[in-house]
Amino acid sequence: MPEGDTVFRAAARLHRALAGVPLTRAEIRWGERSLPDVIGRQTLEVVARGKHILHRIEGGITVHSHLRMEGTWRVVADDRLRPGELRGHAVRAIFGAAGYIAIGRKLGMLDVVRTAREQALVGHLGPDILGDDWDPEIATATIAADPRPIGEVLLDQRVLAGIGTMYDAETLFLERIPPWSAADGLGEQTIRRVVDRAHRLLMIGKEHDIPTTTGSRRRGEEVYVHARSGLECRRCGTPVRVAMIGRAPQDRTMFYCPSCQGGLAPHDNGEQQTPLGHRRTRKPYR
Repeated sequence: MPEGDTVFRAAARLHRALAGVPLTRAEIRWGERSLPDVIGRQTLEVVARGKHILHRIEGGITVHSHLRMEGTWRVVADDRLRPGELRGHAVRAIFGAAGYIAIGRKLGMLDVVRTAREQALVGHLGPDILGDDWDPEIATATIAADPRPIGEVLLDQRVLAGIGTMYDAETLFLERIPPWSAADGLGEQTIRRVVDRAHRLLMIGKEHDIPTTTGSRRRGEEVYVHARSGLECRRCGTPVRVAMIGRAPQDRTMFYCPSCQGGLAPHDNGEQQTPLGHRRTRKPYR
């Protein structure tokens, strides 16, 4: 599932293409969902809220979308549109304005609501780590009072909106914190370091199409532990491991280094794990 920085960039692309000019095309192609006649109305803004995108249109209309695992928003100039690109069941929304077409494919959520009712869709979210409402003090206090494993808490969008499995794993690795440590046992000072680290990583990530936590954007060098199970830890050389974190069916994968992060996960039997198709790099980052 895309992280908050990816969603932020998608919303920014949509805003640049559509905002401030009349819509020339507007279609929703998903089940019984319908869109009022908004042709000729202007897009006021397109903004990200955690992992959600809110497309606000004149007249108090908001189109809400969520990418989930496979969704994308592609913005293309009319004269660069590929033949047949607007056909097919994967296309679920189309908006056109001023020579550009925005195409929503395989969107995981798509809703049309009155702008005044947006909170019904995103009101449950915690502080947006990339938003104007970001408050590290609130985030720190909330996390520090939670008895769940810190790796699980960081993925809870009700606590903190925008962090996904990649930034969760990378943040905890960089801070040398075991992902299964109870958040309320780590102390506010440690939690504040985690919160600040995650914020810095996503702030950097929103500026680039290729997110990185290592500082390198070369293929295969972008991250320390995420999706690198069975490969050498870039810090110590111990094989990186993966285990599930959280309660089913909301449990997610967590990648970690047992040497750098305090040992095996509670339910990790220590058996050898096969790399997930990633090529081995020559030497660890120090």
